[in-house]
Amino acid sequence: MAINMKIPTPLRKFTKGDAIVAVEGSNVGEALKALDAAHPGLWDKVVDGKGKVRRFINVYAGDEDIRFLEGLETEVAAGAEVSIIPAIAGGC
Repeated sequence: MAINMKIPTPLRKFTKGDAIVAVEGSNVGEALKALDAAHPGLWDKVVDGKGKVRRFINVYAGDEDIRFLEGLETEVAAGAEVSIIPAIAGGC
């Protein structure tokens, strides 16, 4: 089933500038692995050595942060949208 992965600007160097990449998978982890197979290097930018989404990266399945769902095991349906969003810190 095709899932549309939304790629943030800082990671588009891995996707040759593509903002959206269609991949196959039944959950977020499978989709990220498929994305990395097509565009090597992305997995390590999103997931740490312990298999968890990196601290300053947010991943959304639709409008839901996967940290509050099933993490990388969060199921996604065909046509779903998964967004990789770098966290932004700062302020006064």
